[in-house]
Amino acid sequence: MLLLTDNGRLQARIAEPRYKTAKTYLAQVEGVPNEAALSALRQGVALKDGRTRPAEAKAIDAPELWERGSPIRYRKNVADSWVSLTISEGKNRQVRRMTAAVGHPTLRLVRWSVGDWTVEGLAPGEWREIQV
Repeated sequence: MLLLTDNGRLQARIAEPRYKTAKTYLAQVEGVPNEAALSALRQGVALKDGRTRPAEAKAIDAPELWERGSPIRYRKNVADSWVSLTISEGKNRQVRRMTAAVGHPTLRLVRWSVGDWTVEGLAPGEWREIQV
């Protein structure tokens, strides 16, 4: 999901950590996270640049998504699964680093929503104009 705006106040509201705008990601991860891994994500994970805020994390069924340009790396002997992760901050590559920190590296990552805006119902290349 890409959100474009020329509204400086809106952009600041989305990006500024103090406003805690929720961003939801769907992540295909290596392996199947157990409750301990999900709980660690929910409590916040220690990264090199500090501890993350607690996140909403849950295992989900594989979503119906568009095809990728290049397929994920496939390993015959390693299962993969999907998690939904909602964060309220934006550290560099945060979701990828969080899933790796709990032992489940991200294979595919989709930003599903920012605040109330979502890509649900949009096909690749489609866009939606929103009035605020």
